[in-house]
Amino acid sequence: MKILITGGAGFIGSAFVRFTLREHPEDEVVCLDKLTYAGNLENIAEAFFSPRFRFVQGDIACGKKIAGFFRREKFDAVVNFAAESHVDRSIRNPKPFLDTNVLGVQSLLDACVRNGVRFHQVSTDEVYGDLPLDGGTPFTETSPLRPSGPYSASKAGADLLVLSYFRTYGAFVTVTRSSNNYGPYQFPEKLIPLAAAHALRGEPVPVYGDGKNVRDWLSAEDHCRAVDLVLRGGRSGEVYNVGGEEMANLDLVRLILRSLGQSESLVRFVADRKGHDRRYAVNSAKISREFGWGPSEKMREGIVRTVAWYAEHPDWLAHVEDGSYRDRNAGYLRRYACEKL
Repeated sequence: MKILITGGAGFIGSAFVRFTLREHPEDEVVCLDKLTYAGNLENIAEAFFSPRFRFVQGDIACGKKIAGFFRREKFDAVVNFAAESHVDRSIRNPKPFLDTNVLGVQSLLDACVRNGVRFHQVSTDEVYGDLPLDGGTPFTETSPLRPSGPYSASKAGADLLVLSYFRTYGAFVTVTRSSNNYGPYQFPEKLIPLAAAHALRGEPVPVYGDGKNVRDWLSAEDHCRAVDLVLRGGRSGEVYNVGGEEMANLDLVRLILRSLGQSESLVRFVADRKGHDRRYAVNSAKISREFGWGPSEKMREGIVRTVAWYAEHPDWLAHVEDGSYRDRNAGYLRRYACEKL
């Protein structure tokens, strides 16, 4: 199978690049990434040594370039990880989220329809909105979409667009909606790597509001395994929830601090995020029933392992925090003569 992985230099996309090259030696992988602030080619450094891998720099929202790219490449499937994903950034400036998360998905779908390519959309549990802290049944695939902010609204819009292409054009499409992911290589604007980076320096760790907001956590590796199963065996037009284990943000930060031998006195409560969702929880019974999927890693053990990875890779963290990874990206592009759309 020849697979296009978009957003493959980001956190979860890079995990899927590594997963696919490792688990499917028969597959050819083309990675397309715009290399925005969160795109880091060091995340997929080992992939460049594989004869089955190519990297292309480009923007999924450039419809004409994407159309020509698809005509030339003859892909069998597309897995779309490309997205603006940080909620705080979406609150400050929603436009890039609409450009990439909606219009970019449209250009990919158009190219897939014209060329008979299977399309998989990687979505988020945030499209469902939130649940009360004191109860509420975890969301199923048929729960109403009630996004709370520009990021989740852009992802919900993309999901609906994907499913409309199944109904209107007969496109082969599938969608997975995942809970929050943890693992190596996550850009340190997100809670776990941010808390780890601050704690490693003995600096205060910011926690929004009262810290009681609950998130559903899943390892990026388990997420990749779920996406792979749906990509290869999912039914067209179907949505699959992919969830993990719940934990309050404050409890998560305390776990990170303990695992690094730091005092919980480093916790600093800060003004709450606008429209901050209180609790996420999804029901993964469908993907479990159809594929036998379930998380292979216990969340608490996985978080400790993840935090240890950041502690053991100070150079990676330093390159991201000081911006020098951008120069390294340019070096990769030159060294491997990567194509630009």
